[in-house]
Amino acid sequence: MGRHALSAMLNELYIENFAIIDSLRIQFSKGMNVLSGETGAGKSIIVGAVSMLLGDRASGDMIRSAADTAVVEAQFDLRDNHEARKILEELDMEEDGELVIKRVISRSGKNRILVNGRLATAGMLSSISETLVNICGQHEHQVLLKRDNHIDILDEFAGLTKKRDNYSQIYGEHLEIEGELEMTTLAAVERSRREELIRFQLDEIDKSGIRAGEDRELADEKRLIANAGKLRELAGNSYGSLYGSEGSILEELDRVRGMTKEIRSLDSGIPIDEGALDSIYFTLEDTALSLRDYLGGIYHDPGRLQEIDDRLELLGILKRKYGGSLESILEKKESLAEELESMEHIEEKIKGLKRTVDIKKSMLESMAADLSKQRKEAARALERAVKAELKDLRMPNTTFAIIFSENNAALHGKGFDHLEFYLSTNPGEPLKPLNRVASGGELSRIVLALKKVLVRDGSAETVIFDEVDSGIGGAAAEIVGAKLRDISQRHQVLCITHLPQIASFAGTHFLVAKDVADDRTMALVKTLNEGERVEEIARMLGGVEMTEKTREHAREMLRASQAC
Repeated sequence: MGRHALSAMLNELYIENFAIIDSLRIQFSKGMNVLSGETGAGKSIIVGAVSMLLGDRASGDMIRSAADTAVVEAQFDLRDNHEARKILEELDMEEDGELVIKRVISRSGKNRILVNGRLATAGMLSSISETLVNICGQHEHQVLLKRDNHIDILDEFAGLTKKRDNYSQIYGEHLEIEGELEMTTLAAVERSRREELIRFQLDEIDKSGIRAGEDRELADEKRLIANAGKLRELAGNSYGSLYGSEGSILEELDRVRGMTKEIRSLDSGIPIDEGALDSIYFTLEDTALSLRDYLGGIYHDPGRLQEIDDRLELLGILKRKYGGSLESILEKKESLAEELESMEHIEEKIKGLKRTVDIKKSMLESMAADLSKQRKEAARALERAVKAELKDLRMPNTTFAIIFSENNAALHGKGFDHLEFYLSTNPGEPLKPLNRVASGGELSRIVLALKKVLVRDGSAETVIFDEVDSGIGGAAAEIVGAKLRDISQRHQVLCITHLPQIASFAGTHFLVAKDVADDRTMALVKTLNEGERVEEIARMLGGVEMTEKTREHAREMLRASQAC
């Protein structure tokens, strides 16, 4: 076997109270790690735990019965994974060539994610996990059968993901601007009707000549006019008492002033302040004169009262139409004027939006054309690479082709290309869409061929294959095992399999078994030594019957796999 370029990515996995797993700790090796065991022993549960750890949805159903929480924790070696280290740095998370991810699921719903001991969000976990592990399971078959996914697979192979993301961002902006243009154009159609209404409303407010506080002033004036009689009576009586009538207060006070002056001429020691008495007199005199003037200004004017009522009624109508106060009406007037001004510039806005749409569309067309050119070049390379892999996988007469639709005019979120994977498994048969021709075994080999090609330069250091050997066996299975080991030269491989031909290629072989204790089923994992591997391979070969001949076959299979 060749020398590994990278240290193991996933070093250790710890699972507690997850499904039928009570407590499990697995230490993985670099290269090819195989997990085998009886059906239902819990092999795929381990993959499910890893998937959940890396961002899949977590729920209380995953927790082992009679437990309140489940824990999945993994330790990764990041010394050679520069992309993951960069993401952690951007997230301001410390790492010393090591990453520990822990996920705790609780029946109470208080789930937690910890990255290197710090709380993290599901979004943060997702951004990190993309660089760590790539899981290839049975769902990959469904992904491969969906035509819409084929362009994504080709872009991944061509290294166009980042370039397409840039295109998609501009495409999103383009859609937003088109939406704004559509709304503005509709507004322009409605402009005439709306403009007429706004001008009417502005004219109505302008002609009213309202000013802030006017209604309060009118209410005060109305109250005075309505009570003119009462005011005249009160003011008249007050004026008469002070000054206007015979024996008034001022007349009597003036007589007192005269008498005190006469007293002072006879007795200068009189304890009365003559100036204070004069001050009282003149103050009352000023009050009397003010009452006289006030009395002269009081009038009952039925005509003015009607004017005030009419004005208040108009102000009330305007307040009901445009706001609860005169101040609100004036604010409405300003907003209407601003809207009218913006409507006057709507044609200019539409022209500007159209220019922006044209510029964005031109950019998108250029980017889409560049993507299409590179896709078509990459498609030929992917066809050749997949065909070579399929040939090794005992499908020598298979033709794999990527067909581009001729209708490439309309832009969409991934460019303007529409493409689909086609297959012909026998000479002379026409190419047909993949989902119409591939059997289960053929599909498994196509998935493996694509994965083999795609992981050559993939960013994820660990690749998990969850029973991708469905539908194959014999010599083809042996070739699949060799292919998986080839992948393990550049990536750490974790493979769940039921085929001895594949398991024999493992660098490290784990046995997953079920045990029942106290009426509870639990999964156990054991790292097999050479002798135990022979027993497990023999079991996979012979089923229930275990003979020396079967064991010898297992030994020979192990020797052959390690030699090739």
